[in-house]
Amino acid sequence: MIIAVDGPAASGKGTLSRRLAAYYGLAYLDTGMLYRGVGWVMLSRQLDPRRVDDAEAAARAFSLDDIADADIRTPDVGRAASQVAVQPPVRAALLTYQRRFAAAPPNGLRGAVLDGRDIGTVVCPDAPVKLYVTADTEVRAHRRWSELMARDARSLSFENVLEDIRRRDARDAGREEAPMRPAADAVIIDTTTLDPDEVFARALREIDRRLPS
Repeated sequence: MIIAVDGPAASGKGTLSRRLAAYYGLAYLDTGMLYRGVGWVMLSRQLDPRRVDDAEAAARAFSLDDIADADIRTPDVGRAASQVAVQPPVRAALLTYQRRFAAAPPNGLRGAVLDGRDIGTVVCPDAPVKLYVTADTEVRAHRRWSELMARDARSLSFENVLEDIRRRDARDAGREEAPMRPAADAVIIDTTTLDPDEVFARALREIDRRLPS
């Protein structure tokens, strides 16, 4: 049982994916964490995330243990993640990991929820359930700004966060390799005016329609 959840930053797909994994007893993988991890490794080594050779080497050697104590949710790491994610060698290095996770979830679980930008289109195109979670750009920026403010990142203005969201959307949707877009058979869930419980309920209805009885 594979549930593919795609969508732009701060759309609510991570919150939804974790809840779905817990509800159905599935493994969960935030694939964006892999790219954020590679971006963080690059920055921590004072390397330019846009340098393809260095980014590919970092991706091939990457382990989740590398970021066990790292703060990978900063705007700088987010930008670095988008920069490495447009590079085909980096995507190829991390694609195998994602597919292995989906094919053989840890702890003997019967399936997995993967969330990212290209799960339904590239990583798991045969997933029986594909969701694309989105929201208005300014709403997403306000969610991310509120999250950062709660972590005491008070030097960031809402306008800066909004511009960062717009840049990341443009990079993710405009890259040549695996651009961010809904799969042709994905269910679109717009969370602009929905709270997390409403999003979860909508997702459950759509998933249950697609699961074998």
